[in-house]
Amino acid sequence: MEKKRILFVTQEMKPYTELGEMSDIVNQITQYVSANGYEIRVLMPRFGTINERRHRLHEVVRLSGMNIIVDDDDFPLIIKVASLPGSRMQVYFLDNEEFFKRKYIFKDAAEAQFDDNLDRMVFYSKGSIETVKKFGWVPDIIHCHGWMTSLIPLYLRTTYKDEPIFRNAKIVYSVYNDSLDMPFDKKFITKASINNLDPKKLDDFYSGKHYRLHQGAMKYADALISGSEKLDKEVITAKKSLGKKPQLDYLPEEGRNQAYLHFYETLLK
Repeated sequence: MEKKRILFVTQEMKPYTELGEMSDIVNQITQYVSANGYEIRVLMPRFGTINERRHRLHEVVRLSGMNIIVDDDDFPLIIKVASLPGSRMQVYFLDNEEFFKRKYIFKDAAEAQFDDNLDRMVFYSKGSIETVKKFGWVPDIIHCHGWMTSLIPLYLRTTYKDEPIFRNAKIVYSVYNDSLDMPFDKKFITKASINNLDPKKLDDFYSGKHYRLHQGAMKYADALISGSEKLDKEVITAKKSLGKKPQLDYLPEEGRNQAYLHFYETLLK
């Protein structure tokens, strides 16, 4: 019997980044699920804070060389890989010198959001999907973590809905108490558009002059998980309105791994 496959797409993961609870959750869940018979692959950005020598990253030449379009500009995508310490699990890093080489992650030394965080999100979301296509690796579940992955459920359920690799995958979105905390970019629709995507599909991702990335992602995902104990009130309201979708409430560390595994198993029945 072939192992079931789960793809984790995340913006954080310990020990490579340690910004908050998300880093710990992704690290723990992936290892636990892998130890329980699932085949796991992880995608994350190769932020400049990640020490390549210490973590033994090396480029995967056969996967690199693609260009990802953001706002009509082409940006080269480099793929690197490392084995998670103490595990055989492989973590793939999406790299681009312009977006990720800097020595800070989302904010500069003065704690100000980078002006191009939207572009970085679009690049990472599009690049993740194209990377999996190049893998030729068919996931049973795609679990997205964090606002940087919020466009992926939309893309998979629209532009890529007929792709054999993604057609039968269940999409899980974990919503955390994090967000793209910056002024709304009027070019959002242009930047986030992909192939023949209907621009109206992006209406769920913003309201007036504010981003609503979690709300958009939750609408297009098949199942939802609360990754943070406290969420924004608007996010909670949107989540409750999607009550028919399978949902897993926030859980403290004790018992969380087992609950996630059971949640995945239920989705695959």
